[in-house]
Amino acid sequence: MPSRRPPAPLPPLGGPFVALDFETADSGPDSACAVGVARVEGGKVVHRDAVLIRPPRGRVLFTHVHGISWHMVKDAPLFADVWRKVQPVLAGAEFLAAHNAPFDRRVLLACCAAAGVEAPPQPFVCTVQLARRKWALKPANLPAVCRRLGIGLIHHHAGSDAEACARIVIAAAAQSAATEAPF
Repeated sequence: MPSRRPPAPLPPLGGPFVALDFETADSGPDSACAVGVARVEGGKVVHRDAVLIRPPRGRVLFTHVHGISWHMVKDAPLFADVWRKVQPVLAGAEFLAAHNAPFDRRVLLACCAAAGVEAPPQPFVCTVQLARRKWALKPANLPAVCRRLGIGLIHHHAGSDAEACARIVIAAAAQSAATEAPF
């Protein structure tokens, strides 16, 4: 059985970062059907976007989770085309943040590999782990953390999830700055 890597240390919130969220069509990690991004600079969300993606297989099995149907994505751009639009948003970002980062990282890497595009080099910060460390939250799912912090959320909407994730990092950084304690 492969060993699990310990979570990456949380980098300080100095420069820009990007929160992202993927919704998938099926169990394949290459099946992204939506991506949401939220770029943060100076502790403020300065860019947000959500884009539908045509998944590699002609079906969407998880419509009951996120509401995205095959009809909605059948004419959407492929991942490679969407990624060309998203890449500039990542420029200069110190890290990527995601809620349950191993999932989103795996989807990103699988989609990049399938599309023949280079994956971004930034490390991932997991806001599930951040919420557990910072506020001892359990459960630390996205709706629970957002309720605790008063963050608006339309759960499983990629853009809303990405922005909520960004706001979790901002809240943790603000609290750390107020108490002079690291993340």
